Amino acid sequence: MGEIKNIAVLTSGGDAPGMNAGIRAVVRAGIYHGLNMYGVKRGYDGLVKGEIIPMDAKSVANIIQRGGTILKTARSDEFRTYEGRKQAYENIKKLGIDALVAIGGDGTFTGASKFIEEFDIPIIGMPGTIDNDLAGTDFTIGYDTAINTVVDAVDKIRDTAESHDRLFVIEVMGRDSGLIALRSGISTGAEAVLIPELEVDYNAIMKRLDSTRKNKSSRIIIVAEGDEEGGLVVADRIKENFPNYDVRVSILGHIQRGGKPSCMDRVLASRLGVAAVEGLIAGRRGEMAGLICGEVSFTPFSKAIKHIDKINTNLTRIVEILSL
Repeated sequence: MGEIKNIAVLTSGGDAPGMNAGIRAVVRAGIYHGLNMYGVKRGYDGLVKGEIIPMDAKSVANIIQRGGTILKTARSDEFRTYEGRKQAYENIKKLGIDALVAIGGDGTFTGASKFIEEFDIPIIGMPGTIDNDLAGTDFTIGYDTAINTVVDAVDKIRDTAESHDRLFVIEVMGRDSGLIALRSGISTGAEAVLIPELEVDYNAIMKRLDSTRKNKSSRIIIVAEGDEEGGLVVADRIKENFPNYDVRVSILGHIQRGGKPSCMDRVLASRLGVAAVEGLIAGRRGEMAGLICGEVSFTPFSKAIKHIDKINTNLTRIVEILSL
């Protein structure tokens, strides 16, 4: 590939707060360096269908504070095929697009890796997912906002729990990762946190509930949706063991994906957006821009997409210690 002159940015996979801040950073960093910038609507599906639009500084004005993604996102069965990827390649070559910035998670980077392999297109990724389950960055774009949304919701639920002496089982997002559940559980004073990375020990949970102060006016248990039994089943098990408890279930669902991004997510997305563009200019490809110990770092897609399956056991221990 020769000198990069035209870059397109896309968002793929589940939306995450801070994606718009990332789009803004990519577009304005590109313009700053004298490049022509484009946006791809609906992720890889838009790449296949040719939904590619020119973007300038005004295109990304007043979006840094908005949740979701102005470029939208969608699944693409066509991009999973060679024919679909070939069509995507032909669409970007018609516009003279030299490189891509892909904001998303492991599925996004898997598709990007295949595209690079087959058509030699430079691509840099940015970690946009609320699950915080990518290697190569301490935090993903959207994670901080998501856990703060959970904390705010649980704090409000606890008001009702205390008013009625209830135990609430609260199910949060995290199909493959329990990091949302674990950190929000600590920060809301949960009695127990159930996550997919660790086998659920119901005997220990019941023992903990039985040994905690009897005069507690509320109890909170956080369950990651990836737990094979889910919040409703967990609640039923508690009712069987403690029929005197008034047990309720709250499934927070997609409110965790929405809302204004936090300051941390806006700054993170802004730093990584600039890094992605400058990485492409410097000749990088097939890597994800992340932040490790406060510094920008680049990790090959093959390593970034490996889910973090090791949980800091000190965090789970803190839940147990503080649930007295």
